[in-house]
Amino acid sequence: MLGVDSSTQSTKALLVDAADGTVITSATTAHPAGTSVDPRAWLDAFDATGGPLLDQSRAVAVGGQQHGMVALDAQGEPVYDALLWNDNRSAQEARDLIDEIGGPQACATAIGSVLVASFTSTKLRWLRNHEPAVAERVHRVLLPHDYVSWHLTSGAGEPFTDRGDASGTGYFDASTHSWRHDLAAAALGHPFEVPRIVGPGQVAATTTNDLVIASGTGDNMAAALGLGLVPGDVVVSIGTSGVASAISTVPIADGTGAVTGFADATGNYLPLVATINSARILDLQARLLGVDYAELSRLALAGAPGANGLTLLPYYDGERTPNRPDAVGTWHGLTTSTTREDLARAAVEALLCSLADAIDHLKAAMHAPVNRVLLIGGGAKNPAIRALAPAIFGVSVDVPEDGEYVALGAARQAAWALSGATAPPAWKPPAAVTYDAESTPHVREAYALLRDRTAVWSSTERLT
Repeated sequence: MLGVDSSTQSTKALLVDAADGTVITSATTAHPAGTSVDPRAWLDAFDATGGPLLDQSRAVAVGGQQHGMVALDAQGEPVYDALLWNDNRSAQEARDLIDEIGGPQACATAIGSVLVASFTSTKLRWLRNHEPAVAERVHRVLLPHDYVSWHLTSGAGEPFTDRGDASGTGYFDASTHSWRHDLAAAALGHPFEVPRIVGPGQVAATTTNDLVIASGTGDNMAAALGLGLVPGDVVVSIGTSGVASAISTVPIADGTGAVTGFADATGNYLPLVATINSARILDLQARLLGVDYAELSRLALAGAPGANGLTLLPYYDGERTPNRPDAVGTWHGLTTSTTREDLARAAVEALLCSLADAIDHLKAAMHAPVNRVLLIGGGAKNPAIRALAPAIFGVSVDVPEDGEYVALGAARQAAWALSGATAPPAWKPPAAVTYDAESTPHVREAYALLRDRTAVWSSTERLT
């Protein structure tokens, strides 16, 4: 099986044994940087990464970054750069669309989520408002994983998607598993073609070489498949974005907007909380301190819990949860006694406090306890993150063995489609190491105080 992760930063491909999920080989190709990208770069990256493995594969599926707007003309060519999930230029359009639908709870009831700038529909409205001539040329809109999957068919037949990734567009009803064509047309200003929905475990297409193509799904849905997530688990991913997600057997419609009510790739639901600022919090702190990640971790672990009164609110590039697209970062409690250890510790604690808030939002929306927290993503490799996460979260944390879980989940979906079974193959869950630490509630209390005192800042506003 070939599982592909077409993420914000790169294309990663895994060739996997269908019998047990053993990874045979892997490859990676980087993507262009930025929050708006020519989507054809992803096709080139797939050809370089997954293309050489196709001849060894019987089935393939693509997991991709959610929400990205791939707007195509009648000939199937992009009319504009793909605006990615972390492009916040459509924040006002999100507010406008919420008002048009009837307010936050009406929006959540209609599509499972309250719109934020990440959602595809808000980007389409931005295109209508700011590039009307381009918007008029839009004939079809795909998500990133749809676009790569369609490429596998050489553009033959109708593009396809799954309900998991479709539930992040802003014009799909996750509870009825159907497109909201009215909301789609309202966002762009005219109707456009959307991909057909392929059901869980079904074959989406077959090539002339008898390669089975599964529907693919969003990256968070694919990761849930790769990890073998079950109800009661919460997976926290620290990458370009910060994500906390869980499996639910019933749809979630959170009118507060904190929890997005996505569908998953199996027929259940994947309520999710996402933050824009995640691993880059550590990137910035390492750069400011002039150290590498290993030294940043050492400094943080040498610091005292609470960083001797230094608290960070790390909304450097705006934020999605809470919905503060125009926010900036805030440092509070700096003194002449502040040390390098304090600065490193405060950054790690801020990242983890932001994700602890995300876990709390999930518990409140689902009305369900958390039995297990799994920590994944590039940031989970940081020793300070592993050591301090249970102290901030207040529960033990399992860190699965290092793996490309989006690509692995896509491979599991491919194996499911090939088998024709009613459920995904029962691959053994990844081994994990459990971390425990004494809880530090005072750290979260200080973080919450700063968070709640801080409004959305513009370049001229200051904390009062």
